[in-house]
Amino acid sequence: MHLHVFSGTADVPLAEAVAARLDLPLGERVLERFPDGELHLEVRERVRGDDVFVVQPTGPPVGEHLLELLLLGDACRRAGAARLTAVVPYFGYARQDRRAHDGEPLGARLVADLVAAGGFARAVAVDLHTASIEGCFAIPLEHLSAVDLLADAIRGDAAGEAVIVSPDLGAVKLAERYAVRLGLPVAIVHKTRTSGTEVSVRRLVGEVRGRTPIVIDDMLSTGGTVAAAIDAVLDAGALPNATVVVSHALLVGPAAERLARLPVRRLVATDSVRLGEPAGVPLERVSLAPLLADAVGRLHGDPR
Repeated sequence: MHLHVFSGTADVPLAEAVAARLDLPLGERVLERFPDGELHLEVRERVRGDDVFVVQPTGPPVGEHLLELLLLGDACRRAGAARLTAVVPYFGYARQDRRAHDGEPLGARLVADLVAAGGFARAVAVDLHTASIEGCFAIPLEHLSAVDLLADAIRGDAAGEAVIVSPDLGAVKLAERYAVRLGLPVAIVHKTRTSGTEVSVRRLVGEVRGRTPIVIDDMLSTGGTVAAAIDAVLDAGALPNATVVVSHALLVGPAAERLARLPVRRLVATDSVRLGEPAGVPLERVSLAPLLADAVGRLHGDPR
């Protein structure tokens, strides 16, 4: 089977970089919008009997990018592709992995079911919000991690008296992985979420006084969790030159404003979400292309 890599509009440069590492051109397709807002998509290369990978993060606008992914999958399936894999570096709706109240949907499960219904036989994702999301998929899921790439990018910041900070209990395991790789202690912030954009800190566990904080999380959306964590460690005596490391930098709503008021020296994130460069935020991107290209190569060589 020949290998093809296609992309929606969510992150074309990332898809191009993945294809280039595999010595392939990016698959030719046309994606247009009708006057009534409907998307029209056409795959313009032969894929019959071949192995197709569609690279499409489902970041904001989540609904549009998810629909593009599904349309691309369906177009390739109907064109005769032998095998389809959805490469979703950022998986939207990942935080809806459980129902907190009656009447709520299980968004992560629904989206996983839609990916399978789109004809995809496998999926690839990076640093899902929780490992339990793997159970939402009825198709095989390759769950990759950007921890090694990001840890290597901040190794210089880990010299001297630094401390890895988990901004909530959900990020503790992720923070511990960074701590092991960088040889640093961990501090944990216990938070309470008061709304979709606001959090309050209950207590801090671990020694941060006189240390440089490196705040770790899987994603940065509105910045409320990270901002509360930085305020907490500063109040506890941490040095005012924080580094923030996240796998997925959405930076929506008041995120840029919140980070701009804090002593954040570096914000390091992957290129899983491409929403432009927010003013006043020292954002540095680490490419996922090597990680994704390696996964595509391995999966293409797998006859299953």
